Amino acid sequence: MINENAIRKVFETSLKLRTGESCLVVTDTLKQDIGRVFYEAARKITRKAKLIVMEPGIEHGAEPPEDVARDMFGYDVELLITDKSLTHTGARREATKRGARIVTMPSITAETANRCLDVDYDDIKKMSSHLCSILRNASTVEVTSLSGTDMIFTIGKSGFFGETGGVFDFPGAFGNLPEGEVAFAPETCEGTYVVDISFAGLGMLSSPLFFMVRGGVVVDIKGECAEVLIDRLDRVGARAYKVAELGIGLNPKAMITGNILEDEKVVGTAHVALGNNTSFGGTNDVQIHLDGVLNNPDILVDGVKLMEKGRFLDMPIAPDMIPGDNTLNS
Repeated sequence: MINENAIRKVFETSLKLRTGESCLVVTDTLKQDIGRVFYEAARKITRKAKLIVMEPGIEHGAEPPEDVARDMFGYDVELLITDKSLTHTGARREATKRGARIVTMPSITAETANRCLDVDYDDIKKMSSHLCSILRNASTVEVTSLSGTDMIFTIGKSGFFGETGGVFDFPGAFGNLPEGEVAFAPETCEGTYVVDISFAGLGMLSSPLFFMVRGGVVVDIKGECAEVLIDRLDRVGARAYKVAELGIGLNPKAMITGNILEDEKVVGTAHVALGNNTSFGGTNDVQIHLDGVLNNPDILVDGVKLMEKGRFLDMPIAPDMIPGDNTLNS
């Protein structure tokens, strides 16, 4: 099911779980087959391993049950392997604050795990650190695409997600696995972005979704699946429409599959999320976080082109990595 190299990379290279440390695996009834694989691997390293299987969450970013949240507050290492993401939840943030090293794997499949977990984390960290250093010294990011995206984001002071390149070996470290993105919460943004690959909960799109943004908030959504998406956002409330994230994919093994967890990591893509931005240092604490992936964008940082039609122009790329090859054809 999950190959040994992928499991080994998670425990030995990413989390660096040690004998004597405590480890919690939280999963749900939809992902428990994968959750149990990682739990059994943790048991071989430490006697202090526990597995929790809960009911699936309603939406990405929805809080886990109170008893699960309480359990999350007392472990050294945690793997949150669930259908709906627990990354952007108060329970995860509190566990991080208490020093837990946490990885989340929302909606992961065996295929994604085997393809994307067994990567060179040093290479990804090199790329992530380089990209963060570029963004940290910049004010604006412009994203355009042949599909019609024309957005400008101001960076602000939210901090960056993904800088460690998947190595979560210090108290309070957390991130997403598979690794391979750099993201931030924009201070504000304007324009239109077009999601033409996949969207969280909708999978691969047969036609694009168009989002009009004013003052950092989506004011109109058009496209074949727009009504379904608007209904999901309206159930949460007005704050669900806030643009929460701009991210750039960096995992050389990730491919377009229709699964947002992997799609947003593909080299040659960018992604924009709505809803909760607290994981990036923002203040929009709402129980939803929905990513949409953009194919082959142009990205300019303070007017200097970083990416052209999905191909990086200034990045320390691994020798065997050809940016953009895993994206959809233009």
